[in-house]
Amino acid sequence: MASVRKFACVVAVAQNGGIGKNNTLPWKLHGDMKFFSHLTKVVSAEGKQNAVIMGRKTWESIPEKYRPLPHRLNILLSRNLSVAPEGAHLCSSLQAAFDLLSAAPFTDTVENIYVIGGAAVYKEALQHPGAHRLYITHVLKDFECDVHFPDYDKTVFKEISDPEVPSGVQEEDGIQYKFQVYQRDI
Repeated sequence: MASVRKFACVVAVAQNGGIGKNNTLPWKLHGDMKFFSHLTKVVSAEGKQNAVIMGRKTWESIPEKYRPLPHRLNILLSRNLSVAPEGAHLCSSLQAAFDLLSAAPFTDTVENIYVIGGAAVYKEALQHPGAHRLYITHVLKDFECDVHFPDYDKTVFKEISDPEVPSGVQEEDGIQYKFQVYQRDI
């Protein structure tokens, strides 16, 4: 049996579990966006890139001028689209995306895989044996949201320290937040 490739989920979550409203983020935190961009772009080896996997609504929530997310392999999940948007690869399921990344040329060119939303994709990803890390920006405030981050087993994903992740409480425009990393041993 082929080994399971590790991947991470990246998400910003309000205190009440919300992650979005009307297909957008309910907050504007430039520090969080900068962290997300850095985390999902930076690679350690020349000639490699990271992959970001997202559902159709997450893709549509990204302003057009930023799509596809630059310097990353963009994989869009949809059961309804028949043609991939320019700059993205289209897969019908999360497993199809992992299968794509397990084939040439991606096995040699993709360094890290990040699942970036939405809620249904996160839910499936959290149950996948390859889910290794969660990069969660805890927004320390309640926001009215219509999409929420699914529950996950906090006895399986344990908080770890990562020197690459900013520590302590950050604040922008009166909104406090902190970055935390959780890891499952695989």
